[in-house]
Formats: sequence, C-alpha cells, structure tokens
Amino acid sequence: MLVGEFGPARQWAIRHQIEVGEFFDAKDLVPVGQAHIMADTEATGESGVRFLEGLAELPATQRQVRIPTITDPRGVDFDAYKRLKQTDRMADIEGRAIRAFEALSVMMTNTCINYQTILPPVRGEHLAFGDTGVVIYSNGVLGARSNFEGGPSALSAGLTGRTPRYGYHLEERRFGTRHFELTAPLKDLSDWGAFGGIVGQATNSYWEVPVISGVASPPNSDELKHFGAALASFGSTAMFHMPGVTPEAATLNEAFGDKSPPVATQIGPGEFTSFFERYAALGEKVDVVVFAAPQLSLLEIKLVASLLDGRRVHEATSLIVTTSPEIKFAADRMGLTALIEGAGGIVLSGVCFYQSYAREMAEANGWKRLVSNSAKLVNIIGGYGYKPTLQSMEKCIDSAVYGRIV
Repeated sequence: MLVGEFGPARQWAIRHQIEVGEFFDAKDLVPVGQAHIMADTEATGESGVRFLEGLAELPATQRQVRIPTITDPRGVDFDAYKRLKQTDRMADIEGRAIRAFEALSVMMTNTCINYQTILPPVRGEHLAFGDTGVVIYSNGVLGARSNFEGGPSALSAGLTGRTPRYGYHLEERRFGTRHFELTAPLKDLSDWGAFGGIVGQATNSYWEVPVISGVASPPNSDELKHFGAALASFGSTAMFHMPGVTPEAATLNEAFGDKSPPVATQIGPGEFTSFFERYAALGEKVDVVVFAAPQLSLLEIKLVASLLDGRRVHEATSLIVTTSPEIKFAADRMGLTALIEGAGGIVLSGVCFYQSYAREMAEANGWKRLVSNSAKLVNIIGGYGYKPTLQSMEKCIDSAVYGRIV
C-alpha cells in the first residue's frame, strides 16, 4: 500500500496511519473489524467534501473500503430540513458528501447508536470508531477496543483494514486509574447523564479510566449510553469500568488489574444538585426542546410519544427528536412518529442536533433557550450560542407543552 501498488487512496491512508502511529509511539498496526466515520459536512466543509469526491473518482477497485465502514449522524434530514430553516446549500453539500461516501462503498448508517442498531461490537474486537459516545460504550460496556478516531483516521482504517496499535488497543491502558462511588439514587436518563458529567469533570483526561462502584442495580443500555456519552463529553474519557456490569471488571480489584483499589471519591446528592443548578432557569421561556446526543432508541421514542399523548407542544416552542434511520423506520411503522408530530414535534432521521448547523438554525428560528435531557448536548450546545437547561424527559415534555421551564 505504501508504495502505491493498491492505488493512491490506500497509499494516502497508510501514510496517514503511519504518521499517527509514530506520533503515539505505536509499534505496529492492528487489524480492525469495523470503522465508523465522523464526517458531517459542517465539520468537513467544502475542502473536505472535495477531497472525498476526488477519492470517489478513482477506479472502483482502488477506492472502495475493505471492511464494514459506517457513518456517524449527518447534518441534514432531506425530508425535514426546510422545516428547520436549513438552507439548500446545506442540503447540496450534504448530498455531495453522501454520493462520495457511497462511491467508496461506505454504508450511510448515519447514527451514533450503531451499538444499539447496526452491528454491536464484541469483547476483544479491535475497531476504528469516531464518535466519542460510540467509543466509550464499545470500550466500557462491550469490551471492544478503539481509540477516538478522527474522520481521516477512520476513513483510512476503512481503506486499509487496520489502525495504529496504541492507547485502548493495548491491555495495559485499559485498567482503572480512578475510583468513584455513587451514593445517590439515579431516577432517569438525565441523572445518568449528569453522573457521567460529574465523573468526566473529575477525571478530565483521555488517559484516565474511571471505575464506578455503588451502582445499586445493573443499568440498561440507554442509561449506560447517556452516562458514557456525558463522561466522554465532559472528560474526554474513552473508557470506564463498572464492576459486576462491564465485561472487563467482574470485581473491583479486577477493574484495577488485580490491584487494591484506590480510595473512592464519593458522588452523592449534593454533587447532583450542584450539577443541575448550573443549568437551571426556572420559569424562562423555552425556545426549543431537543432529544439528541445521543440519538434516541426505540424505547426512548416510545416514552416521548407516551408523554405527549393527548397534549400539544406550545405554539412558541419547537420540539425536536433525533434518531437513527432504522429506529425512525420502526417508529413510523408503529405510529410513534405520527403521534409525536401530531402533537407538534419533529422527528428527524439520521442527524444529530449539534452537527446540523446548530448556530445557523438558532439564528434562523430565533432560538436561544434550549432544554434537553442529554447532559452531553447541554455541555456542547453553549458553544453554538444557546442557553441550555438539563431536565428529565418528563420535565422536558412539560416545558415544551407550557412553553416555559417547569
């Protein structure tokens, strides 16, 4: 590949991976089973899309990926973008990127919950995944092995079938480094997200691996999804252990490599109260309520629909639900989409709010105060000009119906 025997696309890819590997002192490359590309057009811009189009013009045998390669959420839902006051220019550049990816044989899954909807990784499987929430779930919950891969690195992995062996591909990097003990009850997904945010702020390093004890009962997939997504967002953290729940930590000692655990930092009601109060804005007018980051599972979609049943979103408030194309199809079939949209909401397929030209949408729609049950979204969206508030799903729906934070 390096000498160009397999064409310029793979030559570029392997050169890129060698540079990355040398930076991180990787000794070699490891074969990977899947690649997951973050390449929303707001991030890639015109130059990135042109680069993809250049690869797409190569002969098919030279340009197509070698392993299953999928995509993170896109920036535009073509069936709904005008309702959000996104522009035709945004849709056009999105379409160009999609056509280029398809020419490379990349599957347009458009999701950050591929572990719930596409092909869940398995313990010990090496991967080249991009989305931080996907990576931390794959590492921690499933016991697979991936670093945070930037868009060019993930695409390179798809073209070469491997990635530099450093970081969380190495056994010695996967042991716990910090110990946290939960001493408060967790009632809903926003609590799990807040928990991830609190731990993330305390670790605040890609190379730290927090170990969580004190969890009363095994959390479900959505709870772990919100915990991991917030932990990665607030702390740049790529892995965690939860003894008795996650596969590489049957016991507390095993989580720390069969060593005695360090003294635990306790996280109790006071920490949660302080976390939520940072985003409190009781009584303020609500411009937009967003369920995203991560995309919603079918169970979450059903809960949103049930909470809206017989109610109506306030005329001055927008309510947006994002999910994967597979979940959107199921929600359509089950009548959940119709129920949510009949109540005044919008269900978007294959996108994530903060990757959808969020600043431009705020300006076009006059949005400022945003309410969500996603701690990850609340952490990110302030950088796009919003004033965010974190609430439970039930309170998010109430706020959407009343048009004010309840």
